[in-house]
Amino acid sequence: MQYDVIVIGSGPGGYVAAIRCAQLGLKTACIEKYSTFGGTCLNVGCIPSKALLDSSEHYHNAAHTFKTHGINLDNLSVDFTQMVNRKNEVVSQTTGGITFLFKKNKITSYQGLGSFKDKNTIVVKKEDGSEETLTTKNVIIATGSKPSSLPFLPIDKKRIITSTEALNLTEVPKHLVLIGGGVIGLELGSVYARLGAKVSVVEYMDSIIPTMDKGLGKELQKVLSKLGMEFYLGHKVTGAKVEGEEVTVSFDTPKGEQKELKGDYCLVAVGRVAYTDGLGLENIGITVEERGKKITVNEHLETSVKGIYAIGDVVRGAMLAHKAEDEGTYVAEVIAGQKPHINYNLIPGVVYTWPEVASVGYTEEQLKANGVKYKTGSFPFKASGRARASMDLDGFVKVLADATTDEILGMHMIGPRAADMIAEGVVAMEYRASAEDVTRMSHAHPTFTEAIREACLAATENRAIHI
Repeated sequence: MQYDVIVIGSGPGGYVAAIRCAQLGLKTACIEKYSTFGGTCLNVGCIPSKALLDSSEHYHNAAHTFKTHGINLDNLSVDFTQMVNRKNEVVSQTTGGITFLFKKNKITSYQGLGSFKDKNTIVVKKEDGSEETLTTKNVIIATGSKPSSLPFLPIDKKRIITSTEALNLTEVPKHLVLIGGGVIGLELGSVYARLGAKVSVVEYMDSIIPTMDKGLGKELQKVLSKLGMEFYLGHKVTGAKVEGEEVTVSFDTPKGEQKELKGDYCLVAVGRVAYTDGLGLENIGITVEERGKKITVNEHLETSVKGIYAIGDVVRGAMLAHKAEDEGTYVAEVIAGQKPHINYNLIPGVVYTWPEVASVGYTEEQLKANGVKYKTGSFPFKASGRARASMDLDGFVKVLADATTDEILGMHMIGPRAADMIAEGVVAMEYRASAEDVTRMSHAHPTFTEAIREACLAATENRAIHI
């Protein structure tokens, strides 16, 4: 079968690329290794984790804030099996939606492992051992990533687990030892902390969410500590061993002392690594980077082989579903002869704890390192009428603006619905708005987004109204 474009991988980058190619009139096929579409994000990542995050937040509120709202409950309990079943239903509905979209857009799908025979020939190896050969003018590699591991710490998927297994536990851990204070670990750690687990976080860096603005990490640590989560920052994990139903994690303290933590589960969340195994890249002369296994691409996301593109987690940049989606659309339009554009500085990052954390643009640390003169304005949610009404008083919005031009250079927030609100920052910065531009725009009252306006007012000659 001859195609204009074959997409290998059906995660957010792959399925969006396939749909956009089809919209542009290109005969398109998508090859997926697993039995369902959607990749890590829809099956064992973004979607199921958000389902558990929402369920656990409902329980936490019922246990801790409903009484203040005048809602009394007796014999509150967690049906963890039902919680996981609901998560699975959400995943099934979402992955099924990709099947519908492929049919709607006349995209041919193949289930199996796709690999290169040559630059224009893809072999699909199916589960039954049979093979099918496809030919194409262009290929988009969108095979995503898998959880990273530590070489001295073997994952047994039973007691020492990754995020994949953490989404399918059959019980709430008594004591979850979490290795890694990044996005994935903190989200899943907060799920189980809300449900009653003791959660201990061991992080090599001196702060959690270390890639984001430092102020966000400090505030998030303070909030998560209220859930009972404990943090060991600047600690280096040296090993872990399983004895029966107990895991012992050993680590070095910043002072060089050796310590141990014992729990019934250990979640290893130290990032993700590009997944390029089995693609047969060597057959077309593509080599992956020694560290990280990422594929090198040019400014148009084309590899060293003409007509072969790569997007998402297998290439440089943040491993984010929406970054992969943007790149999928970008490559489809490049293949169709258009001239699209992506501003990588304005791809937001989000942590879906509660309160949520969101960031776009430059951090304060980056501006200092680059010698950029800037001004800052912040506004705490405890001063927001809407936040008081909903009992969401933790967190703040911080805006960084150019000291001379007032152009917004970065927006960072931790608070209620920050994941949704960061879009205002993205839009403002895409159009190169000044902080004062945002202050001149009407924001409905009472809303959480008023905190953005107030932070911009604070950055504009310290003009915040409500603090």
